[in-house]
Amino acid sequence: MESPFYFLGTAFSSNHEGAVITTDTENFYQDLVESQRDFIVKFNLEGRLLFVNSAYCDFLGKSREDLVGSVFMPASAERYSDVIATQMTKLFRPPFYCTVEQWIQTPKGMRCISWSAKSVIDNGDTVLSIVATGRDITAQKHEQKAIKKKDEELMLVVESGKQMFYSHTPDHVLTYVSPRIRSLLGYKPHLGKRLWTDFLTDNPINAAGLERTIRAITSGKREPPYRLEMKTCDGHIIRFEVNEIPVVKNNKTVAIAGSMVDVTEKIQVEEGLAEAEYLIKDFSGSKNRTGWPTRVSSPRAKGPLDYFRDLFSQKDEENGDE
Repeated sequence: MESPFYFLGTAFSSNHEGAVITTDTENFYQDLVESQRDFIVKFNLEGRLLFVNSAYCDFLGKSREDLVGSVFMPASAERYSDVIATQMTKLFRPPFYCTVEQWIQTPKGMRCISWSAKSVIDNGDTVLSIVATGRDITAQKHEQKAIKKKDEELMLVVESGKQMFYSHTPDHVLTYVSPRIRSLLGYKPHLGKRLWTDFLTDNPINAAGLERTIRAITSGKREPPYRLEMKTCDGHIIRFEVNEIPVVKNNKTVAIAGSMVDVTEKIQVEEGLAEAEYLIKDFSGSKNRTGWPTRVSSPRAKGPLDYFRDLFSQKDEENGDE
């Protein structure tokens, strides 16, 4: 009966026609495999282990005799089993290779192994067995989790302020939209990449804002803040004050990063105060009224200042009747 290292030798040389496994070759592979810190295993099509190296035995705290013949890669949870099964189907079609991550119980607790598996095939592309190498990536997983947690905490701080952030390409394609902007505009990421200009209304102030963005892209220099009026997916009008910075690399603008503040109510107050000033001057008889001041933004719902405007209009009618 051939030793396990004979099987490993055939696996590594399966793609080389005419390869002959000699005793020296077998000893070479034995030294090579046993000196590895990574895990090396071989299993049959039933998923039962044919070979395990010492590193894998030490990692699981079991002997080679206990592991050989046991089922390789038992799923530690149902959510992992489906992913593993899907990935390992790639072992039975070209290029007969896959990578999977496995969480497994060890004497040191739950650990994550990243496996790279390659099928051993005959001349007719029939899979005979599978060889896999693995590495403990638990530390990297914990680091990624910690980084993700910090990113979420930072995003929470960022999203708690008035500013909402976004970025887009020089062609105006959105590359990042903060959660609050998505919520306000009804922007759905699954709908694919969109132009930020898709949300603009036909308000004249938008033309001026777009012009400043184009100048920033062309010059690579920051433009003064400007205002935009946008329409949400459900038809509501929102006004923003925008601050943008061009991102320049090798003297070329590669992106625009900006922040937005919802100033809808602020603009409504400004418009209302302008109307109030006009009405008060008119009511005092300082000038003749020829019409209401033109609003920069779109029509809005009737507010307190509209009530006073109606009141002054009624007063004028009473004076006219007298």
